[in-house]
Amino acid sequence: MSSSFRLEKITPDNVEAACRLKVRPDQEGFVAPVAWSLAEAYAQPGIAWPRLIFDGEQLVGFVMGFFSVRFHPDDPDDRPRSGLWRLNIAAGQQSRGYGRFAVESVCEEVRRRGLTRATTTWALGERGPEGFYLGLGFRPTGEKSGDQVVGELAFTGVQ
Repeated sequence: MSSSFRLEKITPDNVEAACRLKVRPDQEGFVAPVAWSLAEAYAQPGIAWPRLIFDGEQLVGFVMGFFSVRFHPDDPDDRPRSGLWRLNIAAGQQSRGYGRFAVESVCEEVRRRGLTRATTTWALGERGPEGFYLGLGFRPTGEKSGDQVVGELAFTGVQ
């Protein structure tokens, strides 16, 4: 991975560029637009962790983590989870390591907060993201969140 990859907070100076970021047309059914994600982050600032992905000075993607969310709040045995909420890599910028960098960055933040696993969800379908998440080590839990598969990545070497 390049040392020029970095995450930045969304600011008044970059929010317009963030909202213009688009995934490939065949991926639009698998991930919400960045503007929608930013609205969710604004509505839930204690949960959301939105960041832009840059390679040098070029905006190449958006990632949003989530922290301490109960997927089934009515279930007393449901534990709070943290992990990857959203990942949008710009059309024309994929297969360059940006997605892996973004997911690893979210996992690093989850670990920094003292947690031992990251959670994400994905929609099934042709050309969907399942292979990407499985390749990073996420494993389906057998649960669903709406119509999406719930996957978890346990961190190794964590006490």
